[in-house]
Amino acid sequence: MKKLLKWPSFMLVLILSLVLSGCSTGTDTPSTSGGVDAEAKGTIERIKERGKLIAGVKYDTKLFGLKDPASGNVEGFDIDIAKALAKQILGDETKIELKEVTSKTRIPMLQNGDIDIIIATMTITDERKEQVDFSDVYFEAGQSLLVKNDSAITGLESLSGVKVLAVKGSTSAQNIREKAPDAEVLEFDNYQDAFTALKAGKGEALTTDNIILIGMQQTDNSFQLVGGNFTSEPYGMAIRKGDTAFVEEVNTLLKSMKDSGEYDTLHEKWLGSKPE
Repeated sequence: MKKLLKWPSFMLVLILSLVLSGCSTGTDTPSTSGGVDAEAKGTIERIKERGKLIAGVKYDTKLFGLKDPASGNVEGFDIDIAKALAKQILGDETKIELKEVTSKTRIPMLQNGDIDIIIATMTITDERKEQVDFSDVYFEAGQSLLVKNDSAITGLESLSGVKVLAVKGSTSAQNIREKAPDAEVLEFDNYQDAFTALKAGKGEALTTDNIILIGMQQTDNSFQLVGGNFTSEPYGMAIRKGDTAFVEEVNTLLKSMKDSGEYDTLHEKWLGSKPE
């Protein structure tokens, strides 16, 4: 009986030892994703480990981010800013992956970790600051209206009962409802769809930032901008909430580009000379 009583006690000690040993081993072993807690790593560290920057950009916004259907290349002011950031972090502007975002998808894609940064004509707003952090302002735009050359619409005061086209998830759609409450607002997934709808006569005006409308006008001179700018739209690059090191890195890039003249060169290349 004595042997039988000792045996369970011995087994209990052995089991406890194995459990404690297993717990210790699980804590010390790096995960297959590259670290004990990969999610806790900053964006810059993940970019360097991966060997490329993943930037969320527009594919349908002439001047800022437009994909050439023939070559497959995406070009524009935002694209060149993204390449400069890749060069600063990795020493090579080609170490970059451009992922398409829209006004509606860009914040979810950033929060889900699908992209490292949003560089996509994104207006800095207090509401968005609750979801993401922003870089310093890198471009100042203003909302306007695009209409056919022979349109009777001259500005906000002409929009009562008018169908106005906008893009889902944009500040423009919110603004036009506030500033022209008697207008009928139709929203589309992206700028290309909205502009196609305008040309097809599905609406009488398209509203978004003036510089985006200018890009549309350049592809079809039967349209014009009217009403001037009726909002202020400061563009910033969006970064995951709380990643202050990456915000500082991006702001360092912007300052360096402005100090060296590179920013002005890119501005003139895509958007024309900066106003004095």
